Amino acid sequence: MDNLYKKNRASLLFYWHNLKIKLVGESVIIGVITGFIIVLFRVVIEKLGEKVGKIYEMLSLRPHFIPLWVILFIVLGYTLGFMVKKDPMAAGSGIPQVKGVILRKLEMKWFKVILNKFIGGSFAIGFGLSLGREGPSVQLGACVGQGLSRILKRVSIEEKYLITSGASAGLSAAFNAPLAGAIFALEEIHKNFSPLILISAFSAALSADFIVGEFLGLSPIFNFKHIGVIPLKYYFYIILFGIIMGVAGVVFNIFLLKSQQLYSKQKWIPKEFNPVFPLLTSIIFGLFLPEVLGGGNSLIVSLSNTSFTIKFILVLILIKFLFTMLCYGSGTPGGIFLPVLTIGALIGYGYGSVLINMLNINTNYINNFVILGMAAYFTAVVRSPITGTILITEMTGGFNNFLPLSIVSIVAYLVADALGSKPIYDSLLERFLISNTDLKAQNTKSKFILEIPVCMGCDLDGKKIKNIRWPEFCLITEIRRGSEIIIPKGNTVICAGDYITILTNEKDAGKLNDILNEMCQNIEKT
Repeated sequence: MDNLYKKNRASLLFYWHNLKIKLVGESVIIGVITGFIIVLFRVVIEKLGEKVGKIYEMLSLRPHFIPLWVILFIVLGYTLGFMVKKDPMAAGSGIPQVKGVILRKLEMKWFKVILNKFIGGSFAIGFGLSLGREGPSVQLGACVGQGLSRILKRVSIEEKYLITSGASAGLSAAFNAPLAGAIFALEEIHKNFSPLILISAFSAALSADFIVGEFLGLSPIFNFKHIGVIPLKYYFYIILFGIIMGVAGVVFNIFLLKSQQLYSKQKWIPKEFNPVFPLLTSIIFGLFLPEVLGGGNSLIVSLSNTSFTIKFILVLILIKFLFTMLCYGSGTPGGIFLPVLTIGALIGYGYGSVLINMLNINTNYINNFVILGMAAYFTAVVRSPITGTILITEMTGGFNNFLPLSIVSIVAYLVADALGSKPIYDSLLERFLISNTDLKAQNTKSKFILEIPVCMGCDLDGKKIKNIRWPEFCLITEIRRGSEIIIPKGNTVICAGDYITILTNEKDAGKLNDILNEMCQNIEKT
């Protein structure tokens, strides 16, 4: 038995060392497939949105047709609710589910999720719910990665990386932002900067962006005009803005989780009808305030070429905020990326308008505060400052404001962290695991490899392997220090910046990953 285990271990480690080149090729394939799917996804949503907008114009002139529209939305809402009930993995954003799959805490049926997410997300977003396409795009890409892995019969180690590559490709294709897609995979999905993850995720993101560029063009999502460079004398107001957005992000997370609780606690209406509430609400907004419908892409663009009063901006912020809570809490397929960016842009516009009126700041800087608001609010909610900075930089097509974007993102991150707010996707994953115990990953006897980075000042930094109390069911196979591969021994000292490769049972991978990440990231108190 021991000989068989050693043979399997040796085979797995050999496979690990020869994985890199093959992984890049497979990631490119995943990126291409994901690119085609997301192109179709975006086109369907845009076409539906245009048709729905024209229908609302018609209904404002012919209100006697409104009852038919109400009936249609009741049927649509029930269909979406029934779809989510049958396949909970297709509910909501999809990013928490992807994180759960990678951590070996959830099991996902890739083809079923692709169908339900594509159809559900298209109708939900296209018909005006305040949801974004980025979450579904990330999950669609992740499903493509898992599907290719299953078709090619890859081991679970490789499947984990291919899922990540797909997720990176999905975000890249959704926003024409390949660099942000790769960084998001590192910063949010895996929460470490493994070189292997980086090269595979970036390969997928670039190939997906190429496909999207061929069909939809290479121009930035947000083409803002008159974006200059904010003078250094105004940086105090940028830091203050970051503090405000940090607090605002915490408020968003609290309300988003509360909205899910309200839906789960109500028992008088079957859960299949949950999406009906936001859909019927969208009819009112479609007739009287169409600006708040959809993710908010057109609203953000309008901020750069239309003058709004502060009162109207406050109304838009409040209604967009509450409408997003109502939509996402229902479990309808759709993400929060774009609504978060929209709310952040609105707050930035309002903040900039106040500064212009009170301090006589140049009106041309209003667009600067719009993009600063997007980055800061995203960072405060998701807790991914690097992704937020790079994403907005790519979406706006300029690096002129990279410094203020970085500053406002870091400040918002620190404020949200100081207030004890957990990253929203971590909180959503915890809640999903509690309410969907039947979807947890099944235990298998196969082996699994974890790659854990060692942070400066953590529990492991500067200690010998033999002096560390390691958890059960883990075997340290190698330590990578830069380009050097170290064979671990009892007297080997672990240093900050090392990447520890650990072999474990697949059934223990999720729990072990949490324990090791805490050991490698928690700073020792002296």
